[in-house]
Amino acid sequence: MKLSEGFTKLLPSVLIFVFYAISFSLFTLALKGIDVSIAYAIWAGFGTALITIVGILWFREPATALKMISLIVVIAGVIGLHLSDRVT
Repeated sequence: MKLSEGFTKLLPSVLIFVFYAISFSLFTLALKGIDVSIAYAIWAGFGTALITIVGILWFREPATALKMISLIVVIAGVIGLHLSDRVT
């Protein structure tokens, strides 16, 4: 989204919609075999982690200790939700 500069650049703007379509399509397929709460947690957690990594590596955003700890908490939450599904 940042590379599209407010939808003023064609290729990044088109790629936004292409990647969102792929993401939602794969999410829909995942829902066939995974509970919606677990699937959404994984989808959101993975997306958050991926965007954070892209921001740090591509856009040179600072990798602060708080940011890294927060990412670990998000990942731990997703794992916890997945494990809680197995307990019941």
